[in-house]
Amino acid sequence: MIILLASASGTVLTRWQGLLAEGNEIVQVRTLDELRRTVPSARPDLVMLHRDLVDQAECATLRAASPASRLFLLSDRPEPDEGLAFLKVGIVGYANTYISAERLKEALNVIDGGGVWLGQQVIQQLILEAAQNAAAGRERRLDELLAPLSPMERKVAELIAGGRTNLEIAAELGIVERTVKAHLTSVYGKLPAGNRLSLALLINRG
Repeated sequence: MIILLASASGTVLTRWQGLLAEGNEIVQVRTLDELRRTVPSARPDLVMLHRDLVDQAECATLRAASPASRLFLLSDRPEPDEGLAFLKVGIVGYANTYISAERLKEALNVIDGGGVWLGQQVIQQLILEAAQNAAAGRERRLDELLAPLSPMERKVAELIAGGRTNLEIAAELGIVERTVKAHLTSVYGKLPAGNRLSLALLINRG
């Protein structure tokens, strides 16, 4: 594997070189200009990037210059938000600059197999973002779904979806049970739901 090591720090380059030299062809660069010139010409399989040397725009430029080269970003102070931001511009790995030899070997195996290597905190942040996006998407779909209903009909429908009985709904909304039934009849006529169960499923699934 051709691995390009990019860092302005001689200490970092020496450490990475020691960890990666066996079985790989190593190329080193210490400046951004060198990096820009070397990536398109060397076409490395992997680029180990020191965070201090690059920003998101530069990573995007490097990806465009050599799409087959995989970018592994290493930061002295890795943060979940930073990892996610760089992930969006095409890196396939994010870790601490001083990652252990064992962990680095694991990371390279994952990346070489076409995977993405991220720290546990970044993964947790991704899961949280996905859950938040899903919840936001569900709310939008629910608003569209219930748009034909009047405000009172929507309240009744949402309470039905929460498992409330007609009597409980009447007590909560300060109306009589007959009015709850009238609202439900109207709801059934406006939504693709003909009974309490289908209405509850429709709303709870968004």
